[in-house]
Amino acid sequence: MMKKWEGIVKELKRQMVMAVPLIVANFLMFALQLISILFVGRISHQELAGASIAISFVNSVGYTVLMGLSCALDTLCGQSFGAKNHKMVGLYLQRSMVVVTLVSIPLAAVAAFSGRILILLRQVPEISMAAQSFCRLIIPSIFAYGLLQSILRFLQAQKLVMPIMVSCGITALVLCFNCWVLIYNTELGYRGAAVSISISYWLNLVLLVVYVRYSVHCKSTWTGFSKEAFHNLSGFLKLGIPSTLMVCFQNWQFELLLLLSGLLKNAALQTSVMSISQNICSLVFMFHIGLSGAVSTRISNELGAENPKAAKLVALIASLTSVVEGVIMGVALIVGRSFWGHAFSTEVEVINAIAIMMPWIALSHCIDGFQCILLGTLRGCGQQKIGAIVCLCTYYLIGIPASNVLGFVLHMGVKGLWIGNICAIFVQDVVLLIITSFINWEKQVRT
Repeated sequence: MMKKWEGIVKELKRQMVMAVPLIVANFLMFALQLISILFVGRISHQELAGASIAISFVNSVGYTVLMGLSCALDTLCGQSFGAKNHKMVGLYLQRSMVVVTLVSIPLAAVAAFSGRILILLRQVPEISMAAQSFCRLIIPSIFAYGLLQSILRFLQAQKLVMPIMVSCGITALVLCFNCWVLIYNTELGYRGAAVSISISYWLNLVLLVVYVRYSVHCKSTWTGFSKEAFHNLSGFLKLGIPSTLMVCFQNWQFELLLLLSGLLKNAALQTSVMSISQNICSLVFMFHIGLSGAVSTRISNELGAENPKAAKLVALIASLTSVVEGVIMGVALIVGRSFWGHAFSTEVEVINAIAIMMPWIALSHCIDGFQCILLGTLRGCGQQKIGAIVCLCTYYLIGIPASNVLGFVLHMGVKGLWIGNICAIFVQDVVLLIITSFINWEKQVRT
């Protein structure tokens, strides 16, 4: 029994050594958008709504797709590194970089006409055109983002997480300065936030490229570009496409909720409340995202090293950890519900609306972290197809319909939209728990 507990403690420490820097790094990357929203929120909720819609649009048609493609590296690089096939780790990175660069071109074109698309989606024309002006200045970040996500996962697969945290920290500091200068001291106004975001993503990318190029820790996995990077791109896409669908189905439903909030009465206020609620949810969700990244890496490494029992233990401990954190953070959100509105806005109406939303945000956080860890488990196993199907069914056959009924038919507004999402997450937790309970870990090693 003592040896069993020692093994559990040892694994927990391994996960935390990886997870903590990833939590900080993810928080800092999220802060790039959050800080921008905070700066814009001090101008007016009309421009806040425009910037929020713009960031939401770029997230949904740009960042989410590129992140999904790069998530294939969680499996490919992680298992290759675990199997000590260091050459393939670098080749998978190169293939990912080729794919995300090509995909970024049409995504940028879509972002350029975001205003017209939003108007077709029945959004307020003034807010939509303000969003388009913001989007056009954030387009350069799309080309940086896919490359950045690929390098992050390349380093993460090798457990090189401290450089990620440091580069993200430097980038966040530069963003704060840029936002202050460009928003309040130039004619760009709220659009200065878009320029700041673009500069920051490129800075982060350059910092990590320099690290990979000159670090002794990457010498065996990065030996320079090779023609082999263009070989078997279809093989990369076999895992990259379901990875993209899994991430997109998960994130798009949040963007749909924001769009739906724009159809409610007093659209500017409702959109601001939904945007702030989602930002709060994303902020406190950084723990689960970091832990999920550590889990997918640990599981893929152990499977690559042919240690199925160790991979199973990783999933079990991480799941229990996420539940404990979810309860603690949920209670903290409810206790401090009056604080959050003041952090995002100076308007009393917005502040009061956020306080009413906090118990529901706390509940969603408690159950959402569990599914994040289970999806991380599937990524480590290379089972993204299953994750994509589960996300599609729960969010779009249960969540979105429930949100529409509660938000519009029962006139519950933003709160109703959010409760519908909670219904989807709960069902997803149950389904994913059943699926992971029946994973044949020995078979995973053989495949």
